[in-house]
Amino acid sequence: MADTNEMTINLVVLGKTQTGKSASGNSLLGSSDFESRRSPSSVTTCCSLGRSCRILGIMRRNGCELALRVRVLDTPSYPHSALSKEQVRDMVGSALAHHFGEEGLHLALLVLRADLPLCPDESNDAVQFIQELLGPTWKDFTAVLLTHADKAEEAGCSEETYLHSASSTLLSLLSSVQHKYIFLDNQKSIIKEERTIVLRKLLNFIRQNNYQVL
Repeated sequence: MADTNEMTINLVVLGKTQTGKSASGNSLLGSSDFESRRSPSSVTTCCSLGRSCRILGIMRRNGCELALRVRVLDTPSYPHSALSKEQVRDMVGSALAHHFGEEGLHLALLVLRADLPLCPDESNDAVQFIQELLGPTWKDFTAVLLTHADKAEEAGCSEETYLHSASSTLLSLLSSVQHKYIFLDNQKSIIKEERTIVLRKLLNFIRQNNYQVL
């Protein structure tokens, strides 16, 4: 908390190469802080912190409007095309301690592609990685961000039909994090209205967790 009329939320994006981690971070910040492009190899090779400007019109407290600031830690993919799992884990762990050690982390966002099936091994690796980073209460501080939702829509899948036909692996993962998930349309994510909807959902997850930090 910077002052009584302002709230800061701290987020970290985690996931595989080309899932849209950096692009999602940019969408949340309303900026282009993080390099994001298609590539045959992992683009992000180090952790970096992005900060949003003051965002109005998102939340109120005691009848007064609160300004929101968003801080997002972008991370190398896990697994990575050039770094070992241990290197990525140690790098992300150090960055979390450095940037959020005093204020704490509100949410880790596991970024998955909505247009690709989630396999058991992939899910197990992601969960193990988050457990090692966040500890035994990781489920309370993790939400799933399903990117490329526009491609799922192009295939005729609404959110409801998508979840109805999703793999048991994905459904089990969503259940383990208390169904904290958000669909992100990569074509619309830079639109202010879309960003507002996503931020309100994230704030609702944080509120459900009683504004606790890790």
